[in-house]
Amino acid sequence: MKLDKKAIFGIAGSIFVILIFIIILIIIKGLETTEFIFWALFIALVVGELLVVFTFKLPKKHVVRDWVEPAFEAIIIAIIIRAFLIQAFKIPTSSMEDTLLIGDHIIANKFIYGTTIIFKKEKILKFKHPERGDVVIFRYPNDPKYMFIKRCIGIPGDIIEIKDKVVYVNGKKLDEPYVFHKDIRTIPREYSPRDNWGPVTVPENHIFVMGDNRDFSADSRFWGFLPYGYLRGQAWIVYWPPTRWRVIKHYNINIDKEQKKISDTKRDAEFAIIK
Repeated sequence: MKLDKKAIFGIAGSIFVILIFIIILIIIKGLETTEFIFWALFIALVVGELLVVFTFKLPKKHVVRDWVEPAFEAIIIAIIIRAFLIQAFKIPTSSMEDTLLIGDHIIANKFIYGTTIIFKKEKILKFKHPERGDVVIFRYPNDPKYMFIKRCIGIPGDIIEIKDKVVYVNGKKLDEPYVFHKDIRTIPREYSPRDNWGPVTVPENHIFVMGDNRDFSADSRFWGFLPYGYLRGQAWIVYWPPTRWRVIKHYNINIDKEQKKISDTKRDAEFAIIK
């Protein structure tokens, strides 16, 4: 096969795309398995599109092109939806039991806290900041290839303190009907921050998050406050298994008024692994 300029462009473009993908993987130290599969499929389809159009110059009605081009267009649409609107996640650990169980598949509202742009710390198109009681999805600050899910307990300026497993915000005890304690032990602060922590003030542009399975959750008690920049969305619905289908309920943790439970569907702009 004689290689003209377009054929060379197809080959060179394919090599360039693959190299960029490898470099990104090296820089960010890998991706979580499902993320890797998704982006590897995207790269494969980009390379396929370049080769069939520019290098092999297959006619539009060729069977290979009939498969590659629709798949390429579909994944572009999926990336747009995934980046700006909603994204599916699977719960891999027990840190949010019994609110969310291992194996639950959920959909997250990606735009509620703003859209993340590569190489830009500030989010764009923000509808709101996270509030106390929101169930949030975020990249783990100590290893961003992993996605975590926890509940927001403190917002900027809040003073958080935990005394014998009881959480206090700005000196007021929280009523937390969503919390489950599965360990009867209470650990002194000199041995672990799990049951006794603080008081510490939440800094600007950060939140304090905790798992609902309070005794078995790796959260802000252990690795610190969560920067806004790591937020990726708000949990919306459990869609699988069918017996678990439901809208994920958030709680309005109002330390000044009586707390009341509310659902996503009753909040403005609420429509929108993971540990």
